[in-house]
Order: sequence, then C-alpha cells, then structure tokens
Amino acid sequence: MACCLLLAAPPAMGAGIEVEVAGVDGPLRDNVIAFLSLMRYSGAADLDQDLVDRLALRAEREVGSALRPFGYYEPRVTIEVTPLKDGWKALVTVERGEPVVLVEAQVEVEGPGRDEGFLREVIDQSPLRVGRQLSHADYDQVKGELQRAAASHGYLDATFSRAELRVDPKRHEAHALLTLGTGDRYRFGPTTIEQDFLDPDLVRRYLRYRQGDWYDATRLLRTQFALDDSGYFAVVEVLPEARDRAARTAAVRITSERNKRDRYRIGAGYATDTAWRVLLGWENRRLNRNGHRLSAEARLSSLEERVELGYVIPWQDPALEKLSLRLLAGRVQNGDISTTGVSLRPGLTEVIGTWQRGLFVNVDYTRDKFPATLAGAGASYQQHLLLVPGVSYGRLPAGFLDDEDVSRSLYVELLGSTGALGSDSNFTRLLVRDERRFNLGESWRLLLRGELGASAVGDFDELPAQYRFFAGGDRSVRGYGYDELSPKDELGNAIGGRHKAFASIELERDLPRNFAAAVFVDGGNAFNRFGDPLEYSAGVGLRYRLPFLSIGIDVAKSVSEPGRSPRFHLNFTPIL
Repeated sequence: MACCLLLAAPPAMGAGIEVEVAGVDGPLRDNVIAFLSLMRYSGAADLDQDLVDRLALRAEREVGSALRPFGYYEPRVTIEVTPLKDGWKALVTVERGEPVVLVEAQVEVEGPGRDEGFLREVIDQSPLRVGRQLSHADYDQVKGELQRAAASHGYLDATFSRAELRVDPKRHEAHALLTLGTGDRYRFGPTTIEQDFLDPDLVRRYLRYRQGDWYDATRLLRTQFALDDSGYFAVVEVLPEARDRAARTAAVRITSERNKRDRYRIGAGYATDTAWRVLLGWENRRLNRNGHRLSAEARLSSLEERVELGYVIPWQDPALEKLSLRLLAGRVQNGDISTTGVSLRPGLTEVIGTWQRGLFVNVDYTRDKFPATLAGAGASYQQHLLLVPGVSYGRLPAGFLDDEDVSRSLYVELLGSTGALGSDSNFTRLLVRDERRFNLGESWRLLLRGELGASAVGDFDELPAQYRFFAGGDRSVRGYGYDELSPKDELGNAIGGRHKAFASIELERDLPRNFAAAVFVDGGNAFNRFGDPLEYSAGVGLRYRLPFLSIGIDVAKSVSEPGRSPRFHLNFTPIL
C-alpha cells in the first residue's frame, strides 16, 4: 500500500529531492536505496511536479523488489512527498511484514562425485536450513559454491538437474531444491608451452601438476604464480584448453613473453637503527637457457658497507629449490664491535615435505675490532679463519612460492665450527625464530614474533662477533637502541652474548587512507646465562603504506627501566 501526499505550491524547476528511508536499516536499507528511482533522480536539474509524482508512484514497487531477496514479500510502504522552498523531501517508510521461511531445503549431489569431501563440505556448511528466513543470496551462494567446487576439482561436466526456489508469499513459505549431477571426473591432459628462450625441461619443472593427475584448478593457479615469480617472463598465461570428453582429459596451454634479461634495483630508506641506507643492485635473470642467474648488490648505511655477489642455479623444483654461491665483502657493526672481512657461502636449498631445508658452509676470513676495555687503552683486534657448516629448516606456508614467506614463518638454524676443520674457534650455535599474523575481524590484526638463540663455546672471547647475539632496535626490543642489549665490558661496551631471547605482541587496527595504528609489548635480551633478567618495553605506533613505500613510526618506553626516556623509532622502507 502506498500513500503519496503532494502539497501545493511546487518549487521552481531545477530543484532536487531529499530522500529519507525509515523502518529498515543495514543491507535492507542499502538495497532499498539502490532500487529507488527517487534516489537516482535526487540531484537531477530538470525535475518538475509531474516527474516527482511519477517517481513517488514507482516507489512501492521498487521497495518490494528490493526486499524480496531478503525474504520479505508483503511489505507495507508509505511515501510522503513534501514541497520545500528549494526542492522536495520524500519520506519512504517501510514495514517489512512477515518474512518467508524455508519449509524445505534439499541440497544433493548425484553421480560419481557424490561422496567427494569438498562437495560434502559445501553441503554441510550450507546456510539453507528448514526454519530459517529465506535469503535469495544464500540460495545463489550454495548453488555457485557447489558448481565452482565441482569444476575446480575436475568435474567439468557438472550441471544442475534441479535448481528450484519456490516461494508461496501468501503462506510465507519457501522450498529450496538443488541437485547437482557431477558427471565423470577429468584428469590433466598434455601441456603445450609456448616459449623459445629456456630449456623446455626447466619450464616443465615449474608445473604444479603432472599429466594424468586429477584436474585441479588450484594447481593451474599455483603454476601461474610459480612462472610469474620466476622472473623469466614478462607475461605468462596458464589456461585450460578444450576438454576431451571421450578420454576425460583437459589439456593446458601456457603462453609467454620473455622478460628483460637485466634487472636493476636502486633504493634509499631511513630507520633509527641504521640512519640513512642506500641499496644498489643488478641481476642477470637469464645467463643461459638453463636459467642460471648472476647478481651484484651494494648496501651502505651506518651499520654496514657491504658488497655481495651471487650465482644461482635452479635445482630439481626451480620454484622452491636452488644451488647458490654467495661472496660477501665489507664491514658490519655488531654492537660496539666492528667486523671487516670476506665470506664465501655455497649452499643447497631443497624441499622436504612441508619444510625448506638449507645446507650451507660459511668460509669466513674476518677481523673484529674491539673497543678499549680499560681507560686509556687502545682498540684491540682479533682475526678469524673459519669453516662453518650449517643446516636450516624453514616451515613452508600453504601455497608458498616466495622466500620472504619462509623468513616470516618458523625458522631453525644450526651451525658450528671446530678446529678439526682448520677453524680458529670451536662453537655450536642454534637459532629459532617465528612470526605469526592473525586476522581478528575485518580491521584488526594480531602480530606475534619471537626469537631464541643459544650457543655452546669453550672460550667466549674466541667467538667471532658475527656469531654472537645482540638485542634491541626497530625489529627487536623497541625502546632500546640497535644491538644495545647485550653483556657489557668494563667500560660499558656492548660485546654480545652467548644466548638470546626475544618476544613481541602487537595489535594493529586499520584506519582510513592506508593508515594503521598499533600498540605493542616487547621483551628480551642477549645474555651469557639463561635466567639472567630480560628487558621489557611497551609503546604505540602508526603505519602508512604507499604502493612504493612503507612508513612506520613507533614510540616505545622501557618498562623494566622506568627512568629511561621514551625512544622514537622511524622506518622508511622502499617496496621494491
């Protein structure tokens, strides 16, 4: 029922309509507004009394259409239009009425795939339940999810033999009836790869499936990601071909365009740990048809001046495995110890189950410059020639294809050196770190970080600075300077410790315009005996992310040392 009250003395031509909707809120109100012609004409410049009358007469039908998908088939709608000096005001009042309820909800699967777990899961989680209010969106959702789940897992001929939503508005009853016939399941057929600049066998080793496997659309997607991330291709597309219904196979075609051979990187950033830092890099992404890579990188900051050369050979699974050789030379600051020298690191990265294992050997020739330990004394030096074999394990996240993902998940590293191998020092060192991010609703995130290090060494004075533990700084215990937390010598110089423990809890909230706010608590220290006291801090932060730059600002205050002034942490990080 609609009631339109149009008062005399209409306003002049060109005025608009102010529309108010009452009686409904949330998604219902949004849908009513989307359907109302009154709302679409609210800013029109050529309105007159006749047009406003016609728009008001449409409103009842439009509100009914807007509410039907939510199960309201008999709403009562009142429209009051009042002339104003400079336009009209339309008040649309809605009484939803009694909702339609599901009295029958049947979702079934027939055919060879009727017992598949991924289809049963869709049915088990279906919102279509007897006694629930009718929702057209729920019906469409279940129908779409069944079709997508079947097609994604190889049931490419799946169709609905029954798809009915019957509504009796007078009795306020609805029947939802869905029956999916799966048909036979398809397997992967042959794959055609269109490229002429890499060894075909290398490219085929990027495929996340094999011919004869059950067809799975997620494997095609992961293949697309693997080829994209390889860096060899400027454009690559992994697409299913027309299926062979007789053989029940689906062929795949991969088309590509070669990427530029050389890649250059240049970046600058700022952090309170390093002050200004500069990066220059070059990579030849395709030395030969076997996909070998050569790279060079230079880093400059107050904490390091370092040049690194790298050579990478793709291994059995080139998306996840590699044979590498790295040569590093330069200076690094560890606490109050300055280390210069050269390090050569050959390594093999392999995948074992859900872990990425790294086998490596560090060949180090370094010189540590220690600060004076007594008043009036000069700096002292210590040279090291080391052969340090090691092994690391990184937990692979689901769908992993990026080294950065491993660095943010569970990581374990064990290395050591012994005089039996010709080294100047005997030690064993274990490092465990983990980082987890949890989404707490639409705008909240919880970030947990932790690190535990331990070493066994006979004479600690012989342990090179690069293998000692330090804590404090932007990525450690905030509220303290970089590498400030560690055992001290007689003059208070940070000289590192045998062990380390660190943990951080951070709660982040998204804000408008790419901002986010955070509160956090950090705790940790580097020490020589387990049981030594830890230092704690708490603070707040602000994040701002641009397409090319991430800016982080934190203010942290020590809790364990109340007399300490708050410390400001600033980090400009280029997104390369």
